[in-house]
Amino acid sequence: MNERLLRELAPQVLAAVARRHGRFDLAEDATQEALIAAAQQWPAEGVPANPRGWLIAVATHRLIDALRAEASRNRREEVAFTQEPPPGADVPDEDDTLTVLFLCCHPALSPPSQLALTLRAVGGLTSAQIAAAFLVPEATMAQRVSRAKATIADAGGRFALPPDDQRAARLGVVLHVLYLMFNEGYTATSGERLQRRELALEAIRLTRMTRELLPGEGEVAGLLALMLLTQARSGARESPDGTLVPLAEQDRLSWDGAMLEEGAQLIQQTLSRAPLGPYQLQAAIAAVHAEAPTAADTDWPQVLKLYDLLHALAPSPVVTLNRAVALAMVDGPRAGLAGLDTLSGDRRLASQHRLAAVRAHLHEMAGDTQAAVAGYEDAARRTTSIPEQRYLRAQAERLRDDVEDPPTAPTTG
Repeated sequence: MNERLLRELAPQVLAAVARRHGRFDLAEDATQEALIAAAQQWPAEGVPANPRGWLIAVATHRLIDALRAEASRNRREEVAFTQEPPPGADVPDEDDTLTVLFLCCHPALSPPSQLALTLRAVGGLTSAQIAAAFLVPEATMAQRVSRAKATIADAGGRFALPPDDQRAARLGVVLHVLYLMFNEGYTATSGERLQRRELALEAIRLTRMTRELLPGEGEVAGLLALMLLTQARSGARESPDGTLVPLAEQDRLSWDGAMLEEGAQLIQQTLSRAPLGPYQLQAAIAAVHAEAPTAADTDWPQVLKLYDLLHALAPSPVVTLNRAVALAMVDGPRAGLAGLDTLSGDRRLASQHRLAAVRAHLHEMAGDTQAAVAGYEDAARRTTSIPEQRYLRAQAERLRDDVEDPPTAPTTG
């Protein structure tokens, strides 16, 4: 319970301290120290009556200590910063979480740095927790977060929402970071685990929070609906021994009904009143899959129409890849393979395994077993996810066995 409360309060505390003192880099460090202090003290001493005020007071003390350690400070700054509120004092209730999100997604940062800083500053995760999620040393992640804060300072980033003429573009970056966070949680790009559910659920929490702050933004609602409809399948994606279970073979009765219902209602309401956007279309596609009682009942013509709209609105190699699968289900595998031809020279997919895996699947559908085996083996070599490697190699082995051991014809005579 304490951990959940700390995660919810982390961006509010950071926002309050950074807004008051104007030093995002030092405020973020101070907030992390306050969260650690709370995690150590609250279990033994109990949660204070005003946990937010307690955290702000402790973070402010830590910030003052850091400022005093800076040789370049002047007396006026010291006097101003020593007027901190005592623990438990009443503090303003403004929620500047959205400002923190925008700042963490500053355009001067690389996507990995945006993601790391968002998880730490808004998600309340420690550098160690983020490092574990992305399978890098804690020191590496700490350096990434530190460089990100320095980059924001060098770029002149201020603790304020971006100007109106920049807000739409910056919101797109925020949503993209949340989308990347969710994707990494839903299907880990590397390592022994297929999923990192805690990361996917954290992305949902932050997106839900963003929607509360921006209830009129259709793409925020679309992204939340997409996450809910996708995460609802999480429990059916692995067998008890950790083997990947593809969508067509999942037990749909084990999907999370509450998540499916919330996601479906959200996207239905959003599509009826908001300008159409890419996340809404992806959510609509996920809703079509969710509505089908079995894989065979999937309305593939509707899925293909939605991918056509998505391709026209926001074309990308991944959209082309997924559209080819829908095309194969409607017009046959040869049509799907033809739809992949435009991706052969795309550098963005050259080093990834998904193009090879989809092509192998379509070759299998077309009856070209030899090409399918080669494709699955190629895809297995390209992915760094151990569960996906095992699944792809198992598909190649299954087809190879079918070729080497064909059914024996009955003898006559």
